[in-house]
Amino acid sequence: MGECSGELEWEALTETILGCAIKVQRSLGPGLLESAYETCLAYELEQAGLDVHRQVPLDITYGEILVPAAYRLDLLVENRVVLELKTVDRLTDFHEAQLLTYLRFSGKRIGLLLNFWRWPMKDGGIKRLLNPKAPPLASGLPLPSAF
Repeated sequence: MGECSGELEWEALTETILGCAIKVQRSLGPGLLESAYETCLAYELEQAGLDVHRQVPLDITYGEILVPAAYRLDLLVENRVVLELKTVDRLTDFHEAQLLTYLRFSGKRIGLLLNFWRWPMKDGGIKRLLNPKAPPLASGLPLPSAF
């Protein structure tokens, strides 16, 4: 997909990701393990022409020490969007805090929290989160209000 610099490119990227996630959920239904959804979603995203990395180690620093692979990002798309996948009854503040932590330590701007248990996913199973401490977009444009 290349360099996503403006508002429309960010929106197009996240909409493509969400379309792939919904396709996976419709095909598999709810009730599988998170790892099954992760594998299938990574496949769909790659089929859509996106660069996808699974289980990306995330180091953190504390003072002068490095904690290697303190966390793992479920999926990282186009080196820009962090995907945190869940298979839970409902998304909670805890899940949002987890994704915000990943965004803060990775320096990524956008995160999507996707709950494959929620049927259909578009009804309460999707949260878009923004890292307020991330660097501004290359274009200087603000993110769409949906974020």
